Amino acid sequence: MARFSSRSLEFNHSYEVVDHFFEQGWTDGLPIIPPTPERVQAMLDYVKMEPHHIVGGIPERNRFISAEKIAINAVMAGCLPTYMPVVMAAMEAVLDPQFGVHGPTSSTGGASILLIVNGPIIHQIGINTGKNLMAGGHRANATIGRAIGLILKNAGGSSQFDQTTIGHPGKISFCIGEAEGAEWEPLHVERGFKRSQSTVTAFASEGPHQINNHVAHSPEGLLLSVADVMTDVATFHMQRSTQSVVVFCPEHLDTLLEYGWNKSQVRQFLFEHARRKKSDYYRFGLQLQPIGEAEDEWISAVPSPDDLLLLTGGGPAGRFSSFIPGWGSISQTVAVTKQIHLSGFT
Repeated sequence: MARFSSRSLEFNHSYEVVDHFFEQGWTDGLPIIPPTPERVQAMLDYVKMEPHHIVGGIPERNRFISAEKIAINAVMAGCLPTYMPVVMAAMEAVLDPQFGVHGPTSSTGGASILLIVNGPIIHQIGINTGKNLMAGGHRANATIGRAIGLILKNAGGSSQFDQTTIGHPGKISFCIGEAEGAEWEPLHVERGFKRSQSTVTAFASEGPHQINNHVAHSPEGLLLSVADVMTDVATFHMQRSTQSVVVFCPEHLDTLLEYGWNKSQVRQFLFEHARRKKSDYYRFGLQLQPIGEAEDEWISAVPSPDDLLLLTGGGPAGRFSSFIPGWGSISQTVAVTKQIHLSGFT
């Protein structure tokens, strides 16, 4: 067994471990699995990593996160060793400079980290892509998302830097899989990967906003209702140049497919229709100075069509899709996709 740098603690009973971790502020408010050396080693063995290997860092905090710390927190979150390739790839994405993790995890705005999983690993480890997509009931989704939060809290310093005013439950865990079909290119293919590859995309997000449309049976009607949900001026993405996500449920997707609409057409339509006039910002008190001739200028919900990430997923019954606004601006954070290396499956 490898030699770990983390301090060892001894307890007589497992409940003492849980209580001690609560008292030390090392949890997210939920019970944890005690990270015994054997469990931590099993995590590292699965991804063939040494404990001291540095996966990445947060320069603003002078924090560097090792494979050992990732494995410890993954155990605490309830992950199985087979989940570790996803956790490792997710941390590579989160610690990528383009993601800018210090911003969303220290802001008063209360962003969480949404993880979007694509590729064969979805089926190999049981990532949920269907009913109850963003809720509980699936160990892989819940514990992988939770692991990222615990890693950032305990190894990344987020417990010290997080200044969230309100936050949302996704800060505990927010991990979904895309329901990949033959009709639309899945997210990771759009982002340059092969269908046969597995990836995870990290996205700094606000909470999801449900889109309820049981009536529209044309792409235009359906997408106008999506565009309307996207244009709430009191959100980050309408006040800054921010990426966003839309998850289309199977029944809404069927409507789009019936008329031959692909992701590119949907993105372009939403870019053109999800917008507000500058005069609205003055009316809502978000623009304190008169804007004069610019009052008829339009502000789009996303900076460009490519800044709208489109996914498919959710239950087969019920025409409910979801809009997930981003945090900050594209100068502060963008979605980052990393390949999941499936060494444990070969």
